[in-house]
Amino acid sequence: MIARVYIQAAATISHQPVFGVRGFAASLSPLERGSELVQPAYKEYIDPMALRRMSKILRMSITSAREALRQSDIAQPRGIIVGTGLGCLLDTEKFLSNFLTLEGLIPPTSFILSTHNTIAGQISLNLGCHSYNITHTQNTLSFETALIDGLMKIEEGESPVLVGAADEHIPFLDTVAAEWGYTRLQLTSAASFYVLSGQASSESLAEVLDAEVIAGQNGTDESVISGFLERNGLTLAEMDLILSSGTAVKTDVKQMDYTAYSGIYPTASAFAFHYGADYLSSVSGSRYVLIVNRLRPENTGLVLLKSIEA
Repeated sequence: MIARVYIQAAATISHQPVFGVRGFAASLSPLERGSELVQPAYKEYIDPMALRRMSKILRMSITSAREALRQSDIAQPRGIIVGTGLGCLLDTEKFLSNFLTLEGLIPPTSFILSTHNTIAGQISLNLGCHSYNITHTQNTLSFETALIDGLMKIEEGESPVLVGAADEHIPFLDTVAAEWGYTRLQLTSAASFYVLSGQASSESLAEVLDAEVIAGQNGTDESVISGFLERNGLTLAEMDLILSSGTAVKTDVKQMDYTAYSGIYPTASAFAFHYGADYLSSVSGSRYVLIVNRLRPENTGLVLLKSIEA
């Protein structure tokens, strides 16, 4: 990557009290079972009449997007890029329920709102933004794929861009998890959005050095991580923190399982991205954070962040 890319602003709605908060990385605690989504005052960001008709994922996404733009004092981004693993599940479930229970013509609203690109589209409509608009849905690599797209847009001179990810939890997922015997961590909802820019400012949280995805390679070798870092002139020993998704990296460097803090959802690495940026901007002396997303063993997402002062 040739262009320098900076995280100008970040906003996350999740099961953690981090929305609109800076410096949370130093004091955040792992989630407790049964935790609930920490929801801000949505009506401060969305018209109350429109809010009534929105599903949880749309409320989270639009509010997070608007908060990130508010922090960076940007009215219109040059692109809206969203990653989602499962999309608008609540409206998908509603559409399928109508399909199975109603006779005759089925109301189209739930189907229209159930598509994965509804999130990016609704953000665009809410902002009145007519710039580049795209949705990436690559399972657990959806956020990293969206991030890479954002980095390429800035490389092309399109800056700033709004990049984010969102997924929502519905009770049906708990049923599926129970049938598969999954009990490790709570399934959660969240939305994270970031303003990325080719120019640094006094408000910049961190610099994005690189991002990579490796799909369809079960049990990715540690050499892939070393090669990723070497490409950026670094080694594992130089990392101040490694954020991983349950499967630890073989190193003596400080590590943290970010899913213990975010819970489990397909784009949980977007939460790790926020945590890493906040860590670098608030923990004195920190230089580099590596995010290793192996939420699914056959998929690996790598993101490298650098502090502004390093």
